[in-house]
Formats: sequence, C-alpha cells, structure tokens
Amino acid sequence: MAQRIGQKLKLSSIDELLGVPSTEGTVDLDVLTIYPFENHPFKVIDDEKMEELVESIKESGVLTPVLVRPDDEGTYEMISGHRRLHAAKRAGLRKIPAIIKEMTNDDATIAMVNANMQREEILPSEKAFAYKMKLDAIRSQGKRRDLTSDQVEQKLDGKTSREIIAEEMGCSGAQVARFIRLTELIPKLLDMVDEKRLALSVAVELSYFNNNYQQWLYEYIHENGMLKQEQLIDLRQYRDDDSLTQEQMIEILIQKKATPQPRKKITITERRLNKYFPAYYSQIEIERVIVGLLEQWKASQEGEEK
Repeated sequence: MAQRIGQKLKLSSIDELLGVPSTEGTVDLDVLTIYPFENHPFKVIDDEKMEELVESIKESGVLTPVLVRPDDEGTYEMISGHRRLHAAKRAGLRKIPAIIKEMTNDDATIAMVNANMQREEILPSEKAFAYKMKLDAIRSQGKRRDLTSDQVEQKLDGKTSREIIAEEMGCSGAQVARFIRLTELIPKLLDMVDEKRLALSVAVELSYFNNNYQQWLYEYIHENGMLKQEQLIDLRQYRDDDSLTQEQMIEILIQKKATPQPRKKITITERRLNKYFPAYYSQIEIERVIVGLLEQWKASQEGEEK
C-alpha cells in the first residue's frame, strides 16, 4: 500500500471533520476508487439494518457524504462511511458523495474510531480493537499510553492517558483497559464474547493465557458450558509458562467447579444501622432501602462490563 501524506489535523470528532451540517467541498467519487480503512475493526454485515439502509439509498440516495483521504495512486481510503459505501454498491450506485481530507495515518485512525464509536450497537470485539488502534495512534504521536497495566503513566495536561481515552469514549479507564485486553483472545473466544456466551470479566481473565491454553479453554467451554471466574483462580500460576497439559487443566477446572463455595454471612449491627437511618424507620423500611441501593450497585457493575 502506498504511503499516505498529509497535513496533520487537530480534530476531536467526526462532525468537525465533516463540517456537519454543511456539505461544502463534497465531490462525487467512483465507488470503485474507495477501499476500506486498513484493519478496519468495525464489521459491515448484511443484516436487517443494512437492508433498510440499502432501500433508503435506492429511494433517496446517500444523504450524508462519506469521509475519505487520498493516497498517491489516485484512489481513496475510507475513514467514515463503510456501511454507506457497502449499501450504495448494493443499491447499484456508481458514485457516492464524499469529502476528501488529507490526514496523517495517526489522525486518520483516531478520526475513524471516533466516527464509528457513535453507532448505536457496537460489539465488544469492535470496541476492543478500536480502543487499541486509537491507543496506538496516540502513542505514535509521541504521547505515551499504556492502558493494559497499572504502571505509572506519563501524564498529559494533568490527566493520565487512561483518563483521556476514557473521557473521549464516555466510559471509565478500567473499562477501556478491560476491552483492550480482549484483543489478546483467540478468535473463537472473542466470538463467544460477542455472542454473549462468555462474560467480559471471564474473557479478560482468559486473555492472560497463551494461545494454546486458550484453545483448550475454548474446547472446555464448548463441551461443558460457561466458565466461572472462580474456576480460573488456580490456573493463574500457569499464565507465564507452558508446563500444563490439557488433562491437568481440565482436572483443575472440574475440581474447582465441584468444590462447594462457602456460604457468605454478613451481619450489620443495629448500632451501625442507626448511624444511617432515622430511629422511626422500621426493619422492613431499612431492608427496602438497603436492597434498593444494592440493586443500583449491581446495575452499575453490570453496566461496566457491557
């Protein structure tokens, strides 16, 4: 692929790149001259929504221009608009409205991720590789980032790289780090995460094992159903070596699954409760408040894993 050149842009959103709502500078490009962004992490599939988009384009055309950048061979790399381009081709269009912007590789990557993260439904695997691509692009710009460890990070404008990325993506730094860990999974396990057959917390734990171990773990899950995080605790000591056999791994998983977990008993004294509740609250009212708060906490935890 020819090396692309361009003036570096300092833009934070696809709206700025596109100049929304203005379409000034729009040109009609031959659809055959546009190719996908290299290693584009967002899937373009022929689902029900794609069918609706195709019908809409047949009726009204492509209303929002795609964003591309030129190369030195007279063709264009798609930055934002992969689904529109696919639908336009299916609708039989020969040309598509486009805005051409010269961008460096890093700026193009950041713009591509920012644009696609505005979609309503994004798979965990798409988030994982999108976050990592954006991380690598920012790091390439000379701003050191390390979202996959808890080591001290170089700060920029008073914020860590984790905080900056998380703020831009509208989530927590820990959540960004968990999604990036998913890029270390073998494809079969990553598919299970997308299909909601594997919890994000378990998938992150599996990502620390080598590919051989991951393949065995996949086979175990495929044959025995869901894994629990507790089953993986005894396997942590084998993260950095390959001395474990498949039979030994299965034995550890089965043994841990068969071991009954001790029942938890939590006691809160009346004295401690009185610190938070008025004296006139009945036991039923206190229990209702506590359960309600726990439900809110549980919902927030589940939201972190989505």
